[in-house]
Amino acid sequence: MRALPFRFEQNTFWLLDQRKLPFEEVWVPCRSAQETAQAIKAMVVRGAPAIGVTAAYGMVLAHLAGEDPAEADRVLRRSRPTAVNLFYALDRMKPHWGSLEASLREARAIWAEVEETEQAIAQHGARVLRGQVLTHCNTGPLATGGYGTALGAIIEAYRQGRVSHVWVDETRPYLQGARLTAYELQKAGVPATLICDNMAAHLMAQKKVDAVVVGTDRMAMNGDFANKIGTYALAILARHHGIPFYPALPLSSVDPRLESGAQIPIEERSAEEVTTLRGQPIAPPGFPAAHPAFDLTPHTLITGIITEKGVLYPPFDEALRAALGV
Repeated sequence: MRALPFRFEQNTFWLLDQRKLPFEEVWVPCRSAQETAQAIKAMVVRGAPAIGVTAAYGMVLAHLAGEDPAEADRVLRRSRPTAVNLFYALDRMKPHWGSLEASLREARAIWAEVEETEQAIAQHGARVLRGQVLTHCNTGPLATGGYGTALGAIIEAYRQGRVSHVWVDETRPYLQGARLTAYELQKAGVPATLICDNMAAHLMAQKKVDAVVVGTDRMAMNGDFANKIGTYALAILARHHGIPFYPALPLSSVDPRLESGAQIPIEERSAEEVTTLRGQPIAPPGFPAAHPAFDLTPHTLITGIITEKGVLYPPFDEALRAALGV
């Protein structure tokens, strides 16, 4: 059973508060674009495809709340800077600002396309995964509203008998792996083990990792991509140990305006998310902390890119242009 991160009913977009999982299932109501943007910023909902769907429904709520659509669009665009799906969804909603019916129809279409796309990603990804797989952050239904990207491929590969076990990075500092990926794999009945982020190299050296597959928040046209902080380190480790490394993503996560990853903005989040854990301090009071939420992985470290149109191989610029039809 999939744990979907949202639902729309009675003119309200309800978000499953992912900050409370896995210990509580709390639903947060959004009735305006302002409330939706705040929920995105506060990480009530997270994951690039899920943020995109949520932003689309935020524009529907703007209609229902009588908000100015241009201002609603602006506030939603400012909520998170890195995931391109947010901007992709808002760009699609823009032609429908004048009609509630058309806006709702487009938002539903964006959500339906996420599900259809991720079914294809899961099937293509399952063909290249085998044995024991390591993943980082959270890329299942909670992160997308569909079937998941990297995690969807992992679960499908397990169902096909290709993957036997999953190593789950805890994903500090927000612990999406420990709280969310572990929760989803447990629900799916997939054998998995939680590890601290700094254990990956040891497992690779012990030949206990056969592939690494991760999600993507934004990819440039050369294959460089931004994903949750810690992804770049995994790519370097995988290359050193001769382990295949795959990002899995819908093509809507590719930004055709960017030639390289150097142009991708990296979100800086609160130091408090590093110095505290569920409200409890783990560092001296007032001690400074850095918190880049994402890092950039160069295309030179990628084995292949798992998309709804198949697994793309180098040269990635040519493969991505062909897949996007640009």
